[in-house]
Amino acid sequence: MVNIGKAIRMERFMRRETGRTIIVPMDHGVGAGPISGLTNLPNTIDKVASGGASAVLVHMGMVKHGHRKHGNDVGLIIHLSASTSLGSNSSHKVLVTTVEEAIKVGADAVSIHVNVGAEDEPEMLQGFGDIARKCEEWGMPLLAMVYPRGPKITCEFGPDVVAHAARLGAELGADIVKTNYTGDIDSFRKVVQGCPIPVIIAGGPHMDSELSLLEIVADSLEAGGKGVAIGRNVFQSEDPTRTIRRIHAVVHEGFTAKEAYKLE
Repeated sequence: MVNIGKAIRMERFMRRETGRTIIVPMDHGVGAGPISGLTNLPNTIDKVASGGASAVLVHMGMVKHGHRKHGNDVGLIIHLSASTSLGSNSSHKVLVTTVEEAIKVGADAVSIHVNVGAEDEPEMLQGFGDIARKCEEWGMPLLAMVYPRGPKITCEFGPDVVAHAARLGAELGADIVKTNYTGDIDSFRKVVQGCPIPVIIAGGPHMDSELSLLEIVADSLEAGGKGVAIGRNVFQSEDPTRTIRRIHAVVHEGFTAKEAYKLE
């Protein structure tokens, strides 16, 4: 049975015509502090909204500091997980916000972060399950950021471990899963085929070439991916509005990476 609350909210950031999305995570302040591109949050949100972003993803406390009261509308996803680069175990993500609190500030979805293979994986999986049940109860879409990271993981982009991470997201009740791109169309197609919910790719570390970024986006879509959740490569780009406009052309308009790169 379709959860109508989830269906309605999902349409606010998953485009009806394409079934795809462009999410810009801006939750980095908890983990890394006030990094470049996020010191003036309303300004950055304006830029990505103008370019055609589907949603921004922030922590609870930044909602009141990022609400603009003007400009293009953009979806709101509240991130529930946190850790810092200063702690003894930055891979251990703990829950710091509830689904109910996200509802109160008008969120269209919530997100959690789980590192599969980490030494404290069991605690993160338990939190995942608890949040998934709450999301089902309240009709709130759940985006799960699931990455293969831990002592047994030799390559975080390996097709087998990425496929496992994506499938875990679906198995525990997420509505969308964000994970690593495996590096080529054929291997990522297997990731998508093994996951019954939409799979979107992470942007990864800051890249020197925007054309390379667009090529990765295009390849992920050809493999069956349903969009992107790209942070640093958007908000730390020379022109975030132009970067999103180019990504939008690839994700929603059928442009090739080279065609999109020519857009100004």
